[in-house]
Amino acid sequence: MSEGTSLVLESSENGTDLSQEDIDTIEETAEETILSRQTSVNLVPFIGQRFVSQEAAYEFYCSFAKQCGFSIRRHRTRGKDGVGRGVTRRDFTCHRGGYPQIKPSDDGKVQRNRKSSRCGCQAYMRIVKRADFDVPEWRVTGFRNTHNHELLKSNEVRLLPAYCPISPDDKSRICMFAKAGMSVRQMLRLMELEKGVKLGCLPFTEIDVRNLLQSFRIVDRDNDAIDLIAMCKRLKDENHNFKYEFKIDSNNRLEHIAWSYSSSIQSYEAFGDAVVFDTTYRVDAYDMLLGCWLGVDNHGMPCFFSCALLRDENIQSFSWALKAFLGFMKGKAPQTILTDHNTWLKEAIAVELPETKHAFCIWHILSKFSDWFSLLLESQYDEWKAEFHRLYNLELVEDFEEGWRQMVDKYGLHTNKHIISLYSLRTFWALPFLRRYFFAGLTSTSQSESINAFIQRFLSAQSQLDRFVEQVADIVDFNDRAGAKQKMQRKLQKACLKTGSPIESHAATVLTPYALNKLQEELVLAPQYASFLVDEGCFQVRHHSQTDGGCKVFWVPCQEHISCSCHLFEFSGILCRHVLRVMSTNNCFHVPDQYLPGRWRGTGSSSVNHFRGTTSRDQPERMQLLESMVSTFFVESIETEERLDVACEQISMVLSRIKTLPRSPHGVNDIAFGYPSDSLILPEVEDANGMIHSFTIANPHDSITTGKLKERRARDGVDLTRKRRQFPAPLCAQYGHDPSDCSIMATDNMSGDALGYL
Repeated sequence: MSEGTSLVLESSENGTDLSQEDIDTIEETAEETILSRQTSVNLVPFIGQRFVSQEAAYEFYCSFAKQCGFSIRRHRTRGKDGVGRGVTRRDFTCHRGGYPQIKPSDDGKVQRNRKSSRCGCQAYMRIVKRADFDVPEWRVTGFRNTHNHELLKSNEVRLLPAYCPISPDDKSRICMFAKAGMSVRQMLRLMELEKGVKLGCLPFTEIDVRNLLQSFRIVDRDNDAIDLIAMCKRLKDENHNFKYEFKIDSNNRLEHIAWSYSSSIQSYEAFGDAVVFDTTYRVDAYDMLLGCWLGVDNHGMPCFFSCALLRDENIQSFSWALKAFLGFMKGKAPQTILTDHNTWLKEAIAVELPETKHAFCIWHILSKFSDWFSLLLESQYDEWKAEFHRLYNLELVEDFEEGWRQMVDKYGLHTNKHIISLYSLRTFWALPFLRRYFFAGLTSTSQSESINAFIQRFLSAQSQLDRFVEQVADIVDFNDRAGAKQKMQRKLQKACLKTGSPIESHAATVLTPYALNKLQEELVLAPQYASFLVDEGCFQVRHHSQTDGGCKVFWVPCQEHISCSCHLFEFSGILCRHVLRVMSTNNCFHVPDQYLPGRWRGTGSSSVNHFRGTTSRDQPERMQLLESMVSTFFVESIETEERLDVACEQISMVLSRIKTLPRSPHGVNDIAFGYPSDSLILPEVEDANGMIHSFTIANPHDSITTGKLKERRARDGVDLTRKRRQFPAPLCAQYGHDPSDCSIMATDNMSGDALGYL
């Protein structure tokens, strides 16, 4: 009989209630059991040892196990908390005790064959609850310290999950980092820097953090679906322009749901001509497919249209999603739609959107090339990939067909299933077949990566299903506000002309900076091309280094009609270098209106329209944007005396108009500015004369005062001081009226000197 068995039997003789099953299990100890190695722990568990609580016993045994080279887990109990006497017995076992069990699957799916560390180890400690003189305590009634596996060394045992604790503070920070979209490795590195520990020396590992994040996503699918529908109804009650649709299956479970926000529907009305429907991601916690409709606005930034969660990936699911999307958008179908390579989605689009040109995103196709062709082509893979890119970017269908045949012959790919499939679907991905359709630049790799990053922000923020919809709304709102601020900053900046062409100057007054930059790329290259009149209204345009070939440009000046065989305008809405060359050589100095599309014009989505649709909760963001505008206004105004005069005149009129509007009934001080004081501190600005101005715009009820002028540091031994800018006369004197009668200075205690300095 082993030592462990004698201990258990001794406890039984002292009155411990043990079942025959327990005794039989203990006595069947394998002869090849590995005895525990000697340990430096002075306090070894013993029969009769007493503890004030279960947790005290667990912590003691855990410390003992860590120094021995194993970890423990809670095992069987007798009794239940809150029922009768509650728990009266608790077993703590080695973490390798027992054997893995195969759990039956409810939905019939085959479970993964996971590896397990359990090997039937019988080391354990048992505690029983006693109540002497009505004082409850826990006593050790069974203990065995023999293992049938190798014990770990001190530098290895710390890596066991039981000894990788994550404190509550660390858990909250990890949760916050996850909502911010940080990767697990970024989280670990940031926490290492915060705690001042060496690389890889945190008490927890990358796997522990991933398990923690997964535990955050443990969900109740049925109840969360009910909460999601209830939340969508609440959003609909708050804003009747919010749209949502859902479908319940035969088991009364949520099968599909789709939704769209009011701002997204407005964006679709302006920029819904070209759409991306991305279905490459899943919400793993709910095992649902995530479908996102996105596009690009007139500033080249991603804009969100709609979102859907689908239970299954089949034709019926995709057809339901497409119908719901069309319902949200009042039946308006896009001109083109870009998706990943999905056969079911392809068939659904053919049925639900018969008038829409469907194309596959080349970004998703290229990502599979390494698996498809790297081993097959070996050293020729890079050369073949470069040839594929050349064929993909060709302009003419005839050139593509001829080049494809030559490529297949050269690399011996006649029987390759992927090559056969790509060629059969060439009209869905090859640019020579797509250039006649408008895609708004969505086929470019940069736009694909931008949209992919936008969608991943949804996934990094996912939690419960109803919170997921709210977080998507927050991300969309944040993207809209950030986009509006960026657009405003671009508008406040002067357009940078690269060629001095009258065509460029004309386009700069109409197009957004993004569209103007695309046109400038073509304008810069246009002088490198030669144009030849080959027939009435027909020009041959080719690069100066070519002796034949090129593109054909057709131009009818009286009808202001012009087109090119490269179809760049039809594809992107931007005139190509060939057309620009013909216009330049034929003394055409402006672009006809029909070739400056409305979707690329600056009036399509102004900041004014954006702000009129905002609510009071967006006030801090609008104030930050106003701060940026004021800063830019000041920098531009102090360039010359003439600019300053115009700026002072215009701002006086603006202030006069503002004062005619009613004030807030709560007072200006009740508005949450989001700043530490009522003053708006603007950055230091250096003008053309080298003088630096630092000033503050105070509360509207206080006077405007100038900030303290700082001294410039000595440069090359010369002490340069900043001089206060002098003006010929106060503001009011410049406009020929008495400061006491000034509409600006009638209130707010503004002094003529202070306003003149501003």
